[in-house]
Amino acid sequence: MQLDSISILNYKNIKDSNLRFSPKINCFLGNNGMGKTNFLDSIYYLSFCKSHSNSIDTQNIRHDEDFFMISGEYLRNETPESIYCALKRRQKKQFRRNKKEYDRLSDHIGLLPLVMVSPDDAILIAGGSDERRKFIDGVISQYNKTYLQYLLNYNTLLKQRNTLLKDENQQDSTIFEILEEQMDMLGSYIFGERNKFITGFIPVFQQFYTTISGGFEKISLSYSSQYTDHPSLLEKLRATRGRDRLIGYTTSGIHKDELEMLLDDHPIKRVGSQGQNKTYLISLKFAQFEFLKKIHGFKPILLLDDIFDKLDSKRVEQIVSLVASDLFGQIFITDTNREHLDNILSKLNHEALIFTVRDGSAF
Repeated sequence: MQLDSISILNYKNIKDSNLRFSPKINCFLGNNGMGKTNFLDSIYYLSFCKSHSNSIDTQNIRHDEDFFMISGEYLRNETPESIYCALKRRQKKQFRRNKKEYDRLSDHIGLLPLVMVSPDDAILIAGGSDERRKFIDGVISQYNKTYLQYLLNYNTLLKQRNTLLKDENQQDSTIFEILEEQMDMLGSYIFGERNKFITGFIPVFQQFYTTISGGFEKISLSYSSQYTDHPSLLEKLRATRGRDRLIGYTTSGIHKDELEMLLDDHPIKRVGSQGQNKTYLISLKFAQFEFLKKIHGFKPILLLDDIFDKLDSKRVEQIVSLVASDLFGQIFITDTNREHLDNILSKLNHEALIFTVRDGSAF
């Protein structure tokens, strides 16, 4: 799969840009704050109907403008795809595939598989368990429509149960029973899919980490869930209802699952250096790419935003070799260092394009 061209109007600091791309390597070079990442983010938006860095859509509209528009022309499995997105202040977002409006934005997720490696990924290690669940959910949702719909439904039920828990006048247990039975059914499926995904994901992740690091460090992932000890969560939801009322939220369910990130059997959050953390995160995303490639049968788009920072020369060299290989398909890279890009391009037998970015313009 590849993105042939993109048109952008009033997105973040990009006023008006029309670019055509190489099917292999596309580099955005420029100083900090010029808008390199915004070009990657516009590509991300066309895959996920949202920004990678800012979930509040109106804040992505360029200052002093009333709307933004992004459109892209793709080739997916040898079939042309035209994607259009526009948002005007105080109006509903428009999202179209081949000029046809989507009934639900969730129907678009997975059509254009994409993996982004970004400095923002650091929150996967430093942040709470919800960030790591988002990572799992984001991967599975790109190939399993049922999972995405069940997850959305579960979150709706969770909000409804939490609202009831805070309502002191709500004493009818029947409503709780209905919600909890549905949560248990959906949660059981979500747990099964998460568990299956992690089991297949770990070996691929470990292989990428070994390649980049040189193989001197032991890493792993450990997925834990209340479903592991309680195949049916229904009884647990019933048993904790009284306590949940006192604290005002639901303490049991798949929204409490955790993905532990381990280095030499210890949480990497506590023992990892900056370079080890960066290697860990890049390996996670490269494994995500490989996993999606196997599921879809074609290579997703890969976005690499400032990935060489905080890495020693040996790890940079390994990543450069991976990026320059035929393992990946179309790649978009940002960097402030022309040397890194020249190093990659010198190893390529493919066409590559370099765009210089200045004040939201690429040329």
